[in-house]
Amino acid sequence: MKRKLLLLLIVLGFVAYTFWSVAASNQSVNDEYDEDEYGPKEPIVWTSPVKGVIFEHKTHTLETGLDCDSCHDDNFEMLAGMAEDEDDFTMKSMEEGRYCGNCHYEGGFAFSVKTRCTSCHIGVRGVKRLELEIDGEGRK
Repeated sequence: MKRKLLLLLIVLGFVAYTFWSVAASNQSVNDEYDEDEYGPKEPIVWTSPVKGVIFEHKTHTLETGLDCDSCHDDNFEMLAGMAEDEDDFTMKSMEEGRYCGNCHYEGGFAFSVKTRCTSCHIGVRGVKRLELEIDGEGRK
């Protein structure tokens, strides 16, 4: 019985340490984040053509090593909101290799826009959770 308790305490300690170290490394990334180099820190949430599609510059620049010129101005204008104002900013055009589909197509550099839908489509509930994280007490 004492061995089981000791083993449980060791496992719980390891799990707690893992969570702490991940949180600490994420904090150091947030402290060092340079918006001039990596783009806006806060995520972009598109509302058109559907509400609740998210894009994070950090994922594409800091984490994958792309620079701003990889997407701007060929795939996306630098001015906020320009893409979703376009009539062809649709999944169909992305599947044809435009906008996000320039990299996210079948056989492309990243997962296809036809897969992993919830990586980008967070829905209305996801937007509300994100707003709470950013504007609530859990500010990013």
